[in-house]
Amino acid sequence: MKSDTEIADSTVLEEIDTIARKAGIPVENLFHYGPYIAKVPLKLIDDHKAKKSHLILVTAITATKAGVGKTTVSIGLGMGLNHIGKKAIIALREPSLGPCFGIKGGATGGGYAQVLPPERINLHFTGDFHAITSAHNLIAAQLDNYIFQNRAEGSGLKNILWRRVMDMNDRSLRQIVTGLGGLNNGIPTEAGFDITPASEIMAILCLSKDMEDMEQRIGRIVVAHRYNGEPFTVNDLGITGPVLALLRDAIEPNLVQTTEYNPVLVHGGPFANIAHGCNSAIATRMALTFGDYVVTEAGFGADLGAEKFFNIKCRQSGLRPDLTVLLATTLSLKMHGGVPEADITKPNREGIVQGFANLDKHIENLQSFGQTVLVALNRFTSDTDEEIELIMRHCEQKGIRCVVNNAYTDGGIGAADLAHAVVEEIENNPSRPLRFTYNDNDSPTAKIEKIAHTIYGAGEVVFSQKAEKKLKQIKNWNLNHLPVCIAKTQYSFSADPKRYGLVKDFQFTINDIELNAGAGFIVAIAGEMLRMPGLPKHPQAHQIKVVNGKIEGLY
Repeated sequence: MKSDTEIADSTVLEEIDTIARKAGIPVENLFHYGPYIAKVPLKLIDDHKAKKSHLILVTAITATKAGVGKTTVSIGLGMGLNHIGKKAIIALREPSLGPCFGIKGGATGGGYAQVLPPERINLHFTGDFHAITSAHNLIAAQLDNYIFQNRAEGSGLKNILWRRVMDMNDRSLRQIVTGLGGLNNGIPTEAGFDITPASEIMAILCLSKDMEDMEQRIGRIVVAHRYNGEPFTVNDLGITGPVLALLRDAIEPNLVQTTEYNPVLVHGGPFANIAHGCNSAIATRMALTFGDYVVTEAGFGADLGAEKFFNIKCRQSGLRPDLTVLLATTLSLKMHGGVPEADITKPNREGIVQGFANLDKHIENLQSFGQTVLVALNRFTSDTDEEIELIMRHCEQKGIRCVVNNAYTDGGIGAADLAHAVVEEIENNPSRPLRFTYNDNDSPTAKIEKIAHTIYGAGEVVFSQKAEKKLKQIKNWNLNHLPVCIAKTQYSFSADPKRYGLVKDFQFTINDIELNAGAGFIVAIAGEMLRMPGLPKHPQAHQIKVVNGKIEGLY
């Protein structure tokens, strides 16, 4: 089989106007970024039409470090739906440069289930990430200037909360000191960087309904505390306008295509382990406006991306999936069944059987939201027929439909069985009304505990003194009604990345709390989770090069 790069390079792209016409999007409204990429204006969203369409969420069991192919399956399912004659649009997150040059490489799918052009999408694309980074750092610069200019009178700011961001893994920037070298360079201050996908500006872009909503959310961002204990916001800085100006174009979703010329909207890119992990609500609503079926994904495992999709994105946007597709692989099942990661490509019946506990917990969690669950088994070349049959029988015994996906090797036709199963489940057994894990009027502590107990299987939930102090402050500001976004490892139900499988009754520790008042949620940081990743010993960047004008090694 050809490599991902060879498949992408050998695909003759259709002009983006042609893709738009297939979706029913008026081409005269597009803002073009060359012949194959365009932005779609917000004014085309029709929420009345959107309510008549079917939303499908793709999530996964707890993955290996190499992932399980969730984006590939999401793309493949959309292609499969189009292959069987349905009008389907795919809505995905934008890739971050951090993973592209870090451990995972690009995020545009693989094999014959890709979104194109991959090098543009994986790298600078339409500049959305740069706009978010610039808007975030504009606030940081303006805040530092406010403190500097008002130093003689006293700034009136006790604690500075706003860090900087960049879209690159760089552990050396997690904690820094700014303002060194004399007074002309500012006031020496402890500072630091998070990665752009963790930015509150990213979350705001992904959760905003429109420009007006985005403006209000930006203004509510809390950047510091006053000495009297009150919040100091972007509105107080007087810079809501210029921040919004930097995001004017970024708020509009990006239209691209699959290897089979199906429409894809790619927009927004928060990570699910340190943020809420979903593409923009705007892109999802746009896709629902023009597609009869919309396939979207939530990052990492269902304990992270899917939980936040329901409890945060659906709560704020009113979106309701008709079905959730839970992705599993023999490799992940074996890893969670105690097989050493170096050996998971080898046949191991007992490892798969032991790994079912992880799969079953994710199914149980998704059903707790009222979701109908369909398991998609993403087939790898190392899988045996006996392993596939074993998994199919287990799902059948649980009353869960399981379908093998071969989109990576066969494109849309390889996902046709999955597409047929999705349509049949939606028609005959759609999800029930959405049930949230917690109520709005629960305290943040109760919300965190309910997620930890119900979704993760934790025993005692412990809050550090720092976290308790910040939760008390949030209560004093009358913000207890906000949902919670737990930042934790993607490799385990617990906060320990090395505890695989099904972990029960463990102590779950919340070490810190961050308020994202503009985005509209409270971030609870569990264990040793960091919001600025580091690079591995052998980063993917070592494989990337330009050969005869072509970028290679992004995958």
